[in-house]
Amino acid sequence: MAHHEILCPLPGTFYRRPAPDAPPFVKEGDTVNAGDTIGLVEVMKQFSEVQADAAGKVVRFLVENEGPVEPGQPLVMIETA
Repeated sequence: MAHHEILCPLPGTFYRRPAPDAPPFVKEGDTVNAGDTIGLVEVMKQFSEVQADAAGKVVRFLVENEGPVEPGQPLVMIETA
């Protein structure tokens, strides 16, 4: 099995949930497909979806919920086939 990192597309704040009282988009151990939303990045009150660019199993998040992020920063590690 190979590991693949999903990278942050822009600077801002990373959110694992669509709303504070909602469940996370994905959790460690979940399976994702390319195009699945794994989180949001907020920049100046505008939210952009971060989507998986490969299919696999979420191994771990590399950024805390509500943590600051930069472009190209790894957000999530997934295990691909």
